[in-house]
Amino acid sequence: MPEKIEELVRAAIAAAQEAGELPSFEVGDLGFERPADSSNGDWSSTVALRSAKLAHMSPRQIADAVVAHLPEDASVERVEVAGPGFINFYLAAASANEVFRTVREQGGDFARSEIGAGTKVQVEFVSANPVGPLHIGHGRWAALGDSLCRVLEHAGYDVEREYYINDHGSQMDVFGSSVSMRYRQLLDVMAQRGCSLDDARAALLADREAFVADEDDSAPETHPLTDAFNEALGGNAYGGDYIVDIARRFVEEDGERWAGVPEDERMAEFRERGYRWMLESIRQTCHEARCDFDVWFSERSLYEKGEDGTSAVDRALSALDELGHLYRDEAGALWFRSTSFGDDKDRVLIKTNGEYTYFASDVAYHWNKFQRVDHVIDIWGADHHGYIQRVQSACEALGYPTQFEVLLGQLVNLLRDGSPVRMSKRKGTMVTFDELLAEVGADATRYTLISKSSNQMIDFDIERVKRQDNTNPVYYVQYAHARICSILRRGAGVTLEEASEVGMDEVASRAVGESYDLGLLTDPAEAALARKLSELPGLVESCARDRAPFRLTHYAEELAAEFHSFYAACQVLPGKGRPIDEGLSHARLAAVDATRRVLALTLWLVGVSAPQSM
Repeated sequence: MPEKIEELVRAAIAAAQEAGELPSFEVGDLGFERPADSSNGDWSSTVALRSAKLAHMSPRQIADAVVAHLPEDASVERVEVAGPGFINFYLAAASANEVFRTVREQGGDFARSEIGAGTKVQVEFVSANPVGPLHIGHGRWAALGDSLCRVLEHAGYDVEREYYINDHGSQMDVFGSSVSMRYRQLLDVMAQRGCSLDDARAALLADREAFVADEDDSAPETHPLTDAFNEALGGNAYGGDYIVDIARRFVEEDGERWAGVPEDERMAEFRERGYRWMLESIRQTCHEARCDFDVWFSERSLYEKGEDGTSAVDRALSALDELGHLYRDEAGALWFRSTSFGDDKDRVLIKTNGEYTYFASDVAYHWNKFQRVDHVIDIWGADHHGYIQRVQSACEALGYPTQFEVLLGQLVNLLRDGSPVRMSKRKGTMVTFDELLAEVGADATRYTLISKSSNQMIDFDIERVKRQDNTNPVYYVQYAHARICSILRRGAGVTLEEASEVGMDEVASRAVGESYDLGLLTDPAEAALARKLSELPGLVESCARDRAPFRLTHYAEELAAEFHSFYAACQVLPGKGRPIDEGLSHARLAAVDATRRVLALTLWLVGVSAPQSM
């Protein structure tokens, strides 16, 4: 419809210029927008205000001339000039309601856009170290990243989802040593107590639980195994229960095979196999959260030597060096002149001992990205804020000044009935993302984690999110969809089982019929519902442009509310002693079905299911 109105306005301007009522000037953007207040029309144009300087006339005079020469069109009921020169268009009911037909015809393609123009965008997110399970913070990045990718795809971008595996560096050795030590402890407990592997595991976990409970370390005699574990590794260890479980798996599969081998050999074996098991667990967790990646990129691959004897890191640093952006200090360390690109200090890439810094990996990684895609979006935790400028500087130095951006995300406060869930990084206690998904479910978890801007902290109250009533936003929206499906089933005269067999699109087709007159829908509640549906195309574009998929949850709740208001005000199906005109019923069923489709699409864009019954 805005395209149709634009044609009318351009024709009116041309006619007014030909009649001499407007001077000749170039007509650019007509400034169409949806008025926030429906009393100001369905669409509004600011072309008169935009053209005032060009025409050397007041906006009001220009607006009056445009309206006077507007061609008549059945889709427009009336046009008014308001304020300093806004041109407000009020659509005829049948035209405003055409959105119901459009939605039903386009289905899942409704609100698709071409603003992305096929630009290949890579979104890299989650990217947790493969040395432990994902926690709720990682879950937020999974929900945000995947939802953003869905929105970008709907807006016409070619999207690649990527997970960066931090599998190079000292943390991998710490992980291997942690598993190795727990393996030795399991064997020792089994030998000393003459117990089974399961009993030995229980003993280690009970000991660790006592350690966690001993906040002030006043009762070390209750957790000697964990104290010995920490002492042996100098406190530089991963202490979670999952380490015990990985060690248990080694005992199950290999028995005492690794008991007598040198520590470095055992550590290397446990590091590599444990890493693969942990990575597979992370993949499965992401899949359960409906977040599947196109690429799993290993940091180690950046250091692998090719046929020419160089690695990706070597080649990236050589590229920077050839561009004149590197230098060595007196001690022999290699530095990047990041201050030339706005950073507060230069950054070291290779230390004096020849060891590569983590930043060297980042330089090579992002250089690799730009060989594959047009634009890169990284999603990082807010604690990485200080790291943005140095990576941005590297990208600019390599020749990609505008193709890199970072979304920062704030933390998640985990609550249960309003009380904080206590977690300790030092003692390795946390609620894993797996546990949260199992207790709350993927739908409620994803919806809640995507419901606020990434710039805002989220209070995730487990009990509130599980609540099955209208105080829970995800339940409220899903219930609206399920209620619509029930109405359509009744309209089609089919059972829930029959609907499951043929699908809701077929059920809706039977209920609505082949033809319907949308001009019959004249109630204000029907107009409000049509208006809300027609907002989605513009919303998808703004969510893609601003990297803000959280707005879709607000829209879903608003649409659910509009539907409930519509259903309360407008009878859809005949009831006992409550007849309804058959044509009106079919038109309203079409509106109901269109609402179902848009609710389902909106939920899909944030990775949440649309249940047909609840």
